[in-house]
Amino acid sequence: MDENIRRELIMEHYQNPRNKGKEIDETYQKVNTNNASCIDNLDIYVKVEDKKIKDIAFDGEACAISTASCSMMITNLIGKTIQEAYEYIENFERMVEEKPYDENILESALAFNEIYKQNNRKNCALLPYKGIRQILDQLKEDI
Repeated sequence: MDENIRRELIMEHYQNPRNKGKEIDETYQKVNTNNASCIDNLDIYVKVEDKKIKDIAFDGEACAISTASCSMMITNLIGKTIQEAYEYIENFERMVEEKPYDENILESALAFNEIYKQNNRKNCALLPYKGIRQILDQLKEDI
């Protein structure tokens, strides 16, 4: 992905994050995820029906990388089954860790394909994924 497009995409999702502060109800599962070494502190809310992600929202304070990563994750995971979400998450994690991954399923999250070059930013990009994984793991146990 071109560096300018990457930068524009990250800034767009940081300045206009999808589903941030959206009203939610008791049908959503919630998890808090944070980075102890910085300001990143996100509450992530997920609504799953019939093993499919119907909606995701978030709130909290975070840096540009965490906020943009969360916004892109939300955009890319809504409508996926739990199994498809796991596949997406695992591919994102592999990309960030500079391991082989399937770029065809990551969509806009490919904007983070060189984040591994900034080791201190990996945690920022992965933070929302750690949160969504916790929720999906809990839902998987309940099924």
